[in-house]
Amino acid sequence: MKTWKIFLFMALLLGIFFSPFAASSPDGLEKVAIDYGFIEKEMIVHLAAPFPDYRLGAITNEKLSTAFCGLIGTGVTFALCLIVGQLMLTKK
Repeated sequence: MKTWKIFLFMALLLGIFFSPFAASSPDGLEKVAIDYGFIEKEMIVHLAAPFPDYRLGAITNEKLSTAFCGLIGTGVTFALCLIVGQLMLTKK
């Protein structure tokens, strides 16, 4: 089995099985915005999130929905990295 297939398999497993257990606490930037009271201010959204709050509308089970978002996000990220890597190798 090629090395990239092993890494893809491991990344997908992590995305599926560990994403539902991610902390629900706000990240660092969101925490600062809450602490300093500007979280409610209007923000200009230039690009809407594909899965707001890591939820798919069609799946009502929260953990399963988060797992699918982890699977999709991991797959897309891996594919983009693979494409960029191939482009960099062909440019030599």
